[in-house]
Amino acid sequence: MIERQGTGDRMSTIVTHGNVVYLCGQVGDGATVEEQTRDCLRQVETLLEQAGSSKTHMLQAIIWLADMADFDAMNSVWDAWVPTGHAPARACGEARLAHPEYKVEIIVTAARRDT
Repeated sequence: MIERQGTGDRMSTIVTHGNVVYLCGQVGDGATVEEQTRDCLRQVETLLEQAGSSKTHMLQAIIWLADMADFDAMNSVWDAWVPTGHAPARACGEARLAHPEYKVEIIVTAARRDT
């Protein structure tokens, strides 16, 4: 069964299929990549909780940076946020994001918590 939350004409914020949770890409507020990454991850954590999951249940993360020069700065926030022993499979690449002010976008797939 497929469940959708926050569905609009273009996309859903959360899609769940079975015990797998798919989040739409999250962008954050802030002037620096660190601030934007912190805000993205706060949103990811909120959405995972809303979907019956958590950051310890992440399966995969895809991170897009507007500039790979921000890789180390983004990772400093990411590394502090990911629970030890629960790092997901991850990819990170450079892409032109939807708006020029965006420096990072994070997409997460996770498992639901055991019920």
